[in-house]
Amino acid sequence: MNSITKLNFKIIAHLMGLLFVVNGGFMLLSAIVSWYYSDGVLAQMIYSGSVALGLGGVVMVLTKNHRKEIQKREGYIIVTFGWVFMALIGTLPYLFTAAIPNFTDAFFETMSGFTTTGASILSDIEAVPKGVLFWRSITHWIGGMGIIVLAIAILPLLGIGGMQLFAAEAPGPGGDKLHPRITDTAKRLWLIYVGYTIAETILLKLAGMSFFDAINHSLSTLSTGGFSTKNNSVAYWNDNPLVQYIIIFFMFLAGSNFVLSYFAFKRKFQKIFQDEEFKMYAAIVFGFTLLAALLIYFEADTSLSSVVHPMVWGPFESAVRHALFQVLTVITTTGFISADYTAWTPFLTIFFFGMMFLGGCAGSTSGGIKIMRHLIMIKNGVLEFKRTLHPHAILPVRYNQKAVQQPIVFNILGFFILYMLSFIVGTLVFSWVGLDFKTAIGAAASTLGNIGPALGSLGPVDNYGHLPDAAKWWSSFLMLIGRLELFTVLILLTPFFWRNR
Repeated sequence: MNSITKLNFKIIAHLMGLLFVVNGGFMLLSAIVSWYYSDGVLAQMIYSGSVALGLGGVVMVLTKNHRKEIQKREGYIIVTFGWVFMALIGTLPYLFTAAIPNFTDAFFETMSGFTTTGASILSDIEAVPKGVLFWRSITHWIGGMGIIVLAIAILPLLGIGGMQLFAAEAPGPGGDKLHPRITDTAKRLWLIYVGYTIAETILLKLAGMSFFDAINHSLSTLSTGGFSTKNNSVAYWNDNPLVQYIIIFFMFLAGSNFVLSYFAFKRKFQKIFQDEEFKMYAAIVFGFTLLAALLIYFEADTSLSSVVHPMVWGPFESAVRHALFQVLTVITTTGFISADYTAWTPFLTIFFFGMMFLGGCAGSTSGGIKIMRHLIMIKNGVLEFKRTLHPHAILPVRYNQKAVQQPIVFNILGFFILYMLSFIVGTLVFSWVGLDFKTAIGAAASTLGNIGPALGSLGPVDNYGHLPDAAKWWSSFLMLIGRLELFTVLILLTPFFWRNR
């Protein structure tokens, strides 16, 4: 019998319907924002939510008698098609309100939202109705928490990209099948995620933001998304350093493993300070910030004016703040902008481009390769020297004082090779559709790493609106595979996935 006939299509469809219903609910929440601010698109936002709820409800009713069992193959399909269908249904508010009347542009913006990339085709964000802007930020927030649950509950079961290591540190999953505690873990992480969002909103409001701007930037920060309500992004508040420091603090939290936040609230601080990935993450942020700040202060002081840079607390503080902000926004793949880093020095432009391949911690909402994988690859590389001298010695890679199984090391090395191949192919395709070299490599690195700002004509002060449609669809694909850890999506394109078992 064909494996395709063994797939539990009813549960796949049922979960797709559930995603539609969730999206519809958030669209109606965005309609309330439209009503409150009288932005003129209330009816269209209600239509969007009603269509999403209606479609989802019908599908769930038709598939309610499904077999409650998810095998690995269903898992891959649910994860991949879940993000695709969320992006498709998520275009409705843009299309119905005519905020983005072109379907390709609307799909790009929505995929960028759900994958927490933050790349935008909008040239005048402040002209967009507030209800639509809120929906735009909500896509980040849904996608960001979806990734946390994915990392906790699904990817370890599918054997994706070394996430088994993260599962070993998480306070819920265990074994090779869904454990009842996974639900409890997901709930706890949701509470932390919501709590951080509320806390940042309050702090930003107290620091001088309007409530609307505060809630939108909180939704974008915790998801490491990067959509802003202002054309100049966070550079709009360059005369208010406190706003930027609050966002810096929550970007750092969002780029760290959310399970460590759980341990912090349980007062298990030793687990945090012993976590190798967190220590490396903090060291990279500190070291890179120091280097960037010194270069900005001594070599790029004049270009601080590239995006309205009043030096409120003096030139050195300004250099440190913008260095810290831009280092964090790239490493955590948030994509907010406080300055145009491509207008500093050529070295810093290449420096920030290189950081696009780092990513935050495993179990965070950030994209990219992740610090954990880099750490294990470095450790394995060092051990290769020892193995050369002592070929018969058993030298396991150790992570958090535990031996890492060899299949996981191979998985991580395979992920890195596939990631770099995807970057190369991505660059070639962008060049093929007409982008210049600098823009092509920037677009490939940024979309694959879910960062947003890139290089060339896609730099921090530019947008993706001028790209040809083919480039926008290719960008959407790269955002998807980058967000879902490559294997999850690409395995569906292999013939053996659909062959007989």
